[in-house]
Amino acid sequence: MVSKNKNLDVSKQRNTGLANQPSILFALVMTLFMAMFVRLFGLQILQGPFYRKLSEENRIRLVSSQPIRGRILDRNENVLARNKIAYNLSIQPRLVDRDHWSVLRLKLSNLLQIPLESLDFNFAKGVGVDPFRISLADDLQAEQVLRFKERSNDLKGAQVDVELIRYYPFGSLASHVLGYTQPINTNEFKTLGKKGYEIRDRIGRIGVEAAYESHLRGKWGGEMLEVDASGTVQRSLGIKPPVVGKDLVLTIDIELQRAAEKALVGKPGGAIVALDPRTGAIRAMASTPTFDPNFFSKRFTTQKEYDQLFRSPQMPLFSRAINAYDPGSTWKPVTGMAGMESGKFPLDVKLKTVPCLKYGSHCFPEHNGKGFGKIGYEDALRVSSNTFFYQVGVGVGSNHLYDAAKKLGFDSLTGIEISFEESKGIVGNEEWARKGRGWAKPGQTPWIPEDIASASIGQAVVQITPLQLARAYAVFANGGYLVTPHLAGNEIDWMSPPRRIKVDIKPSTLKTIRRGLRKVVESGTGSSLTWTLPDFPPVAGKTGTAEDSTGGSDHAWFVCFAPYESSEIVVVAFAQNTPGGGSVHAVPMARQVLEAWQIIRKG
Repeated sequence: MVSKNKNLDVSKQRNTGLANQPSILFALVMTLFMAMFVRLFGLQILQGPFYRKLSEENRIRLVSSQPIRGRILDRNENVLARNKIAYNLSIQPRLVDRDHWSVLRLKLSNLLQIPLESLDFNFAKGVGVDPFRISLADDLQAEQVLRFKERSNDLKGAQVDVELIRYYPFGSLASHVLGYTQPINTNEFKTLGKKGYEIRDRIGRIGVEAAYESHLRGKWGGEMLEVDASGTVQRSLGIKPPVVGKDLVLTIDIELQRAAEKALVGKPGGAIVALDPRTGAIRAMASTPTFDPNFFSKRFTTQKEYDQLFRSPQMPLFSRAINAYDPGSTWKPVTGMAGMESGKFPLDVKLKTVPCLKYGSHCFPEHNGKGFGKIGYEDALRVSSNTFFYQVGVGVGSNHLYDAAKKLGFDSLTGIEISFEESKGIVGNEEWARKGRGWAKPGQTPWIPEDIASASIGQAVVQITPLQLARAYAVFANGGYLVTPHLAGNEIDWMSPPRRIKVDIKPSTLKTIRRGLRKVVESGTGSSLTWTLPDFPPVAGKTGTAEDSTGGSDHAWFVCFAPYESSEIVVVAFAQNTPGGGSVHAVPMARQVLEAWQIIRKG
């Protein structure tokens, strides 16, 4: 009976499938186990680095240390650019919601005496831009910082940041040489991030700040801090100091630079360049209007301040020293060189000067309206005869004139470190005209007789920079060598090729031009230069009055070198749109620079 019931139970189990229950449970357990294994494998192996990083970031904080940019010094180690500590007020957006902000802004305004309107404006401007930091005020005073520290526990979400900012102790002095720094933008960061830059980095924009960026900039450092869940620092895990950038010593002399900028006061625009003709070292390079590079170290600027700098018709950021203008009669030695070197107008030639010479449809006048009789090169330079040099320039043609100009470095960049800002100018010739003169289609603007006459005296189809002119006259000053103007680079040999090359010019040509330039200052258009410098060494030079081919008033020029026999300095003075002539305006400017140079030289 019992046996029969057992058989019946077994039969029921088979019929109901209960006999398979252990297998099903085992399969279920294995499935769950495999799912857990796959999940753990994904978390620990595949996504392990990601979650490990999150864990570390919750436990470890990196406090970055800003790189320290190298200083910029003049040749006597006067500091022209350095860094200074600034205290800036900011908040962390993740800790400050709208309701909290309405209370916090009142506390900050009352405590630090900052207008509510300013706080609200900067808060609104920063919302959504940076999830970690919104800047509210910069350059806090020491008293404001102390007040904040005393009440910091009651100002949750706000903080005072310590930052190094670029500082130019002499303000606008040499601003076009120095340049300025600005924060990098998002597009730049895509490239610069690979070179060690951070999104908060600043980079040189113009001047030597940009040209020597890799030399001046340092590297980021920081400190690893262990923090608890509340953000309280537990201990320091290590410090990596920021790397300090290298100092940059310029060739500029601050006293000569001061004299140059003082000489430009009152001019609507202009430039002065002073360089050593032996090496090409620039001792002063000034441009007006100018600007204060400290403007770019400010975190907040008004629209009015911005417009005055970037939208001003005077263009204060534009360096006149390295941009091109009509040179007028300062170009005449180039024409004289072309005449003598071509052999068509030898050094002893004498030409009759007249009231006017007709080329094409225009009669080109002598500047005194009557001519100077029959004269040679030296006297033609002394009195700055137009009709003498018309005859030479038209006689040799544009190709010979262009060849002479190229030998003296025109129609080319000078090689200065800030060449990315420099104009190479224009020296018009037949090929240039045939190609369209830079604005028309080829074949539409042929070379005409009026062009070569104008080119002979540095008008219309010739435009050069004050720096190019200084470099060219250095050839006459140093005995025939084309040098490379430079602002720094003490470790470079500036006296050897290719930075200093012998110009293919006959000694007799060089000697004739030098004697003519000396007569300009002795008894010609530049004789007023040494009226107030009785004990000054002999000077040679050339005045220039140039019509502005863009339609403005005349430009005034004067270029000179001294001492005459063994020159140590070349000075170019340029007054933009200052009618009256080089003798009236540019000569006194150069005199101020030479007076300062003489004091430095003796001292």
